[in-house]
Order: sequence, then C-alpha cells, then structure tokens
Amino acid sequence: MSCKINQVDAKKMMDSSKDVTIIDVRDEEELAEGYIYNSVLIPLDTVKDKAESIIKDKDKPVLVYCRSGRRSAIACRILDSLGYKNVYDFGGIIDWPFEKVF
Repeated sequence: MSCKINQVDAKKMMDSSKDVTIIDVRDEEELAEGYIYNSVLIPLDTVKDKAESIIKDKDKPVLVYCRSGRRSAIACRILDSLGYKNVYDFGGIIDWPFEKVF
C-alpha cells in the first residue's frame, strides 16, 4: 500500500538504506531539469508495463517522484495494483530541497 511522505522523510530513507528503489516517473526530456541521484526513470505511461521487470522485489521500499506530484500519485496507485507493498510518494522534484544531478 502506498502513502504520501514528505521529502525530508524520503531523503532519510534514501540515506539510511541501500535497499530503496527511487523511481522518477517523468518523461525523458524532463531529466535536463535535474534528477535525484540513483533514481530509475520509468515514465508514467510505461509504469504498468515495465515496473515488474525493473523492480523485482515487491516488498522492497519504492520511493516515487515526478515534477509536481500529480504523476507520482498516479504511479503509486498503479504500483499498488501490481502488488507492491511499500510504495511512498514524495511528490515533485520542483520542491526537492536536496541535491540534484544535472
């Protein structure tokens, strides 16, 4: 089941565990605006088809973000429907107060 978390908590999860998958559900062209280190790009329109081949362990924590938070919420619902157990939506990268990769 997914839940909304704030970006500080998401960053704490990223920093405290190597066993977290970070998913960016924006389109490839949006990567030029910056992305979070170690995140995997799975554009929203491909999440349903590609998630299970990329994220094998459905019990592993999955952190999801997009540009503003709308697509990440949709992606979390899709991941829930696919049986992922620990999905966390931390909104949009436009609000990300931490380091980005350019």
